Amino acid sequence: MAPKSRKPATKKANKIEEEIMSEPRHNMIAHLDPEGKFVDFKEITEWIRESRINKAVTFSMLVYKTLVKAFWDTAQFIEVDGKEMIRGKVHKLNVDITPEILNNVLELQDVADAPFSIPIKCTCGCLLRMKCTADIFAGQINKASLPMRYKFLLHVLIQCLGKNRAGYDMTGFDLIGLMVALVLNKPFSISKLLFAYMKDNLQRTGSRTTGKKFWMYPRFVQMVMNTQHHDLPKADTDNLKIESMLAHSFNLFKGHSAKK
Repeated sequence: MAPKSRKPATKKANKIEEEIMSEPRHNMIAHLDPEGKFVDFKEITEWIRESRINKAVTFSMLVYKTLVKAFWDTAQFIEVDGKEMIRGKVHKLNVDITPEILNNVLELQDVADAPFSIPIKCTCGCLLRMKCTADIFAGQINKASLPMRYKFLLHVLIQCLGKNRAGYDMTGFDLIGLMVALVLNKPFSISKLLFAYMKDNLQRTGSRTTGKKFWMYPRFVQMVMNTQHHDLPKADTDNLKIESMLAHSFNLFKGHSAKK
């Protein structure tokens, strides 16, 4: 019996580096209906626009693939004068990221001694008051288990501030804790949480990213680079795709909520 011929290489094997190392829906740009067209979302979108996460979730600018790649290819966790930082090299220039730098660039208004987690008891209690229908003790929840306004808020947090490059329906207690802190106006250091995610990414060298670091938070990395080095060379053909939430997503949210 003749041996079976080999199947041709899959599309996955032929993916270009950008497709492997980045994800357009990660670190997205939120659409918060500034024209007020979607009445059912008016309260929550106004609330987010007036909150301290507004710039982090809505700020849009060109992101350059070569610069983001250079940062993550060289990024290392170091301590300088007792201060933790992630340092990458871009065109032989240091690009430093610390919680303080993220706080300033993203205008998060974090307090220096604020924690970046919320006690489980407080989180679970808030989820109950939100009328969450999921098992709140499972360690993660599906955003669909929340009423529409909280579902939308968690959706924005997952897509714009979350660490994942896939699986945007479920999230753990880290981002849920952030949601609870924002809703209850509790002290919470968003910059420390983002920095912890970025620090974890330095160890994220699995087969999916071919042994390299995922290009995490490209918008935020570009914002830091723009602040620290104004004259980095940029090419119009070097743009990295970052998706924006579209207005029709409000209709999708409303439709899914109506089916529940």
